[in-house]
Amino acid sequence: MVQRIQTLYLALAIILLSVVTFGVTLFSFVNETSRFSFNAYGILETNIKTGETLSYQSFPLYIGTIALSLLCVMAIMSYKSLARQYKLGRTIFGLYFVSLIGILLLSIYGDAMIEAKTASREMSMGFIYFVAGFPFTFLANIGIKRDKRLLESLDRLR
Repeated sequence: MVQRIQTLYLALAIILLSVVTFGVTLFSFVNETSRFSFNAYGILETNIKTGETLSYQSFPLYIGTIALSLLCVMAIMSYKSLARQYKLGRTIFGLYFVSLIGILLLSIYGDAMIEAKTASREMSMGFIYFVAGFPFTFLANIGIKRDKRLLESLDRLR
């Protein structure tokens, strides 16, 4: 289990998803008076000059990141059944892709959701962490497929 490369890739994806789950800011919208920070728990509006919190809107993105992390753990733990691990890997990749597109669209068109005219958009480290986990799921799928092909070729030799 630990010696296989897909375990390392999935563990890295779990670490990056858990960093996003702990509330790191994904992106911010800034206008003249306030900053709207979007993280896994919602949108926080703060005053730029005083730093006080003006409002908070709940947006439960953390449910999706926790679900993706748990699917990665399930894929790691199903190392004895490569067919199941491969199905879980494809599911993780597909769900991660859909959530990545959703976060990207939210970062582009999110200022309409908060109904405020924004002067600028700022991407934070949380967005980079979220995007950085996606290639690791792809590489894990390649590792799973490689192991599956190797075992199939060994079965033919028997």
